[in-house]
Amino acid sequence: MSESEVSGTARTDPSSLDTAPHEQHGYTANKDAYLRRLKRIEGQVRGIARMVDEDKYCIDILTQVAAVTKALHAVSLGLVEEHIGHCVVGAAAEPDPELRAEAIDFKVKEATDAIGRLLR
Repeated sequence: MSESEVSGTARTDPSSLDTAPHEQHGYTANKDAYLRRLKRIEGQVRGIARMVDEDKYCIDILTQVAAVTKALHAVSLGLVEEHIGHCVVGAAAEPDPELRAEAIDFKVKEATDAIGRLLR
């Protein structure tokens, strides 16, 4: 028997917060801007492939790779900021104090894990 069955309280899995299809994510308000930025990055990556195909100078290719990397980092940082501002803050608004603590811990852990992946 689970702890929630023993105690008689239903526990919500914090990972289910903000994952329902009808839920808005933190980036939703800026979705079009993110998509434009990602399309631009996609074009840059195609340009890099073309440079390799055309045997361009390696330093010129590396310069373009650095530009794409910087652009992706900017998108990543924006998404982390949106996650903290929406998802973590949303978890803090949970009315049930026990669920609130679990939800905040989960959302903060998600953010720190994502930041860790970005830093590797």
